[in-house]
Amino acid sequence: MGVIELDRPPATGALYRRAALGALPGFGRRGGDALPDVELMLRGVTVDRAHLATYDRVCGFRLADTLPATYPHILAFPLSMRLMSGPGFPFPVVGLVHVANRITVERPIDAGETLDLSVRAVDLRPHERGRQLDVVASAWASGELVWRGVSTYLRKEPTGGGERREPGERPAPPAASGQWRVAPRVGTDYAAVSGDHNPIHTSRLGARVFGFPRPIAHGMWSKARCLAALEGRLPDAYTVDVAFKLPILLPATVAFSATPTWDFALHDARSAKPHLSGTVR
Repeated sequence: MGVIELDRPPATGALYRRAALGALPGFGRRGGDALPDVELMLRGVTVDRAHLATYDRVCGFRLADTLPATYPHILAFPLSMRLMSGPGFPFPVVGLVHVANRITVERPIDAGETLDLSVRAVDLRPHERGRQLDVVASAWASGELVWRGVSTYLRKEPTGGGERREPGERPAPPAASGQWRVAPRVGTDYAAVSGDHNPIHTSRLGARVFGFPRPIAHGMWSKARCLAALEGRLPDAYTVDVAFKLPILLPATVAFSATPTWDFALHDARSAKPHLSGTVR
């Protein structure tokens, strides 16, 4: 695998414009059976504390000198967008569905530390509704791996190649420990602080193009909001896995639940439809 060293974070706005153009019929590359055999690296990344404070506010974290587990994902996101919007990537990034995310925190990361970041795409594989792949982001401090995130994306296709599962009865949601009102501005606020300006989160028209009646909350916002609810109880080193279920249509009222065994979930407070399930280990 080749390594491309960047000298500055890519501008996500320009990348999304390129990605939107690539999603139009007749533009950009379509299809393919291989992921780009390249790793993008950006060294010497520092944290803007004002930006961190804004992120904490949008996601519900307390202001602190230790980075939330989901914050390095924000730092690495421009590299992910650069990789997925590049000419060697087989699918248009606009239209990919973020279906799961795993984060491993090796130790607490202080906001004053300088980080080296890398991103690569791996494991293109069949799924019952199309194909899946993983985008792996890593962060090092002084040569030590301190964080890793794996985002799983689904490319929906007319005929998937994976084993089809029989539909089952939806289990009853766990007892809620709290309810949150998710305001319409969550989509635009999180887009502004994360750089993820996918129109399904920020525009009613953009959401309708992809089959949603109104904008939906970012999956990584919902994961961050759940971890914020567990703040103060998490260990110094852990892995947190989430599966993104049905989208949160904005505005919404959602119910959060957590168990002593570190399972947690988010579901619609009225219909009980699941939005997210996760576990910390």
